[in-house]
Amino acid sequence: MEFPTSPMLIDDGRDVDSLSIDTRLPRAERAQSIIHQAEDEEEDENKATVELASIMTTTSNPVSPGPSSPPLDQVRMQDFIPPTRPSSTPFPQPEPRSTDLRCLRCPSEASMDPDEPSVSDIPSVQTDNENAGLNLSDLPAEIHECILDHLFGYRVSTSSKSSITRWGTALRHPRRKELSELSRVSRTWKVLIQDRLYRHIKLKATIDSLRGSFEYFAAHPHLRSYIKHVEIWFPVFRPKYGPLALGTANTLPTVTPDGLTTASYVLPMDNCSLEEAFYFVANTFPDVCIMTLEGGERRKAPKVRHWIGEDQSCPRTMPRVNSVHTLICKGQWNLIRGQDDFETITSALPNLKEWQGSYSKPKSKSYLTMADIFSMPMKLEKLVLCLEGDYRREMSFPSYFLKVSSKVHFCSKLADAAASPYLEQISYTGRVCQQFFNDLVLKCHDTRLSRLKRIDLTVKNCCRKVAHWNESGSGITDMNFIKAFEQLVLAGIRALGKLQSIEYLRIRYVDLDSPVPPLNPYFLLDKGWCSGVWSDEIVAELNISRPSVQFEELSESFGEVGYNKDGRMTISPDFPRSKSLSLKLGNYAMLSVGIAMP
Repeated sequence: MEFPTSPMLIDDGRDVDSLSIDTRLPRAERAQSIIHQAEDEEEDENKATVELASIMTTTSNPVSPGPSSPPLDQVRMQDFIPPTRPSSTPFPQPEPRSTDLRCLRCPSEASMDPDEPSVSDIPSVQTDNENAGLNLSDLPAEIHECILDHLFGYRVSTSSKSSITRWGTALRHPRRKELSELSRVSRTWKVLIQDRLYRHIKLKATIDSLRGSFEYFAAHPHLRSYIKHVEIWFPVFRPKYGPLALGTANTLPTVTPDGLTTASYVLPMDNCSLEEAFYFVANTFPDVCIMTLEGGERRKAPKVRHWIGEDQSCPRTMPRVNSVHTLICKGQWNLIRGQDDFETITSALPNLKEWQGSYSKPKSKSYLTMADIFSMPMKLEKLVLCLEGDYRREMSFPSYFLKVSSKVHFCSKLADAAASPYLEQISYTGRVCQQFFNDLVLKCHDTRLSRLKRIDLTVKNCCRKVAHWNESGSGITDMNFIKAFEQLVLAGIRALGKLQSIEYLRIRYVDLDSPVPPLNPYFLLDKGWCSGVWSDEIVAELNISRPSVQFEELSESFGEVGYNKDGRMTISPDFPRSKSLSLKLGNYAMLSVGIAMP
């Protein structure tokens, strides 16, 4: 009887479905048949294993080459099809983030005001030893500075406006909220961040503003030591609102909380005086070192009051701010209109070392006032003065300068200030000529004791005697100006031979409307090298005054010179975007006949 075969699993796990057993044979023969059949299968399996191993280990060598290349017309497998790109971003909505920074150790203190003096630290790292922990405050101060510089930008000088604040309102830093939030991270960060926020503040010079500022810093006394630069600006006008605009009008009314009104601007009535401003600074900011006074800019602007009351019959003194060493005056005409005004302001700053003054508009009174001030003995170490900063060429001398030249030679008065035995740096923007350097050498009592190291002159025009009005212009196409500029440079080089303390000398002319800006004349001496305008006379004088100084480059031409179809001269400079190191003064004569840029 033959039984149907069915799959069965033997002890070694093999499937013996293919084994056929003849049950009609005797038991001994059946057992022997099973043994032979198993041996045959094991032998076949061993042969298959050896053959597979030989296939896998076949390599290419000089004796036994590798397998042949597949035929060219082989059947290509189906190309891989990448998944289709989703039609929209998988995360269309921004990830919700919380702007609240909470302390992990003391959650209750995380909601404290960042101006409060008590702030807890955040634990940052735990070592293998459970008893040894590291806090964020354990890092060096340099690391904290680098982190904050990376997050909020590098700190700049205190005269910059990158971080300006006002009392009672949000700090005027572009990321003030983030900075205030991060001040809760640790005590170290709180000090560093508040130092960045409050190092430069700007206040409105009104009674209400100073009163509110005093109350604010009285409530937060620990912030007063952070202020290093205080800027006080005086409004020159204020809006005055009229009756309600109920009728029809051609002008748009002003929207106020009270309704629609018409507004006009009048002189301010609540500005404080300089006496009140100095008193506030002296009693509020003990560590302030830079003070900026901004007088404002408008036509016929009011002069800033110096004293509280109008009665000046009895002598009065300004409150002293001993910590200030730098004074910056903007819109100086509204602050200083005479020698007495300057003496009043400087009496409040006994330790003043640097003065930076600038005028909004050129006028004769500005030159005359500064000429009187320069006649006074001063102990300044650095002087920065800008009388005309429009940087535009002119066709002839303006009328206000003719008025000044008829009364005083301003270049001689400027030399009085530069000849001070205390002055180390002078930077001037305005009208100047060779008389400045000539008088500077004469008025220095002992040139060996002079401390003057840097002179920087930005020339508006060179004052000179002319026979006709059209000979007094400026620009690269005016040869009269070019010759006067050459004489100014020669005088400066001669002064270098007498004043050996001078290490830096720059004389430049800036014309924003110049047809070829790289050709604006300049002369620069720095670190033993010269660049800019040159001539045979300049090179010879330089070899006499400073034999160790040389020009970086002496080029004979400006660039490729040609003529356009209209017969006008055109210049394709070799330095279209960079500053030229060599400008031969004789080549400016070609520009006087007319120039056109290609």
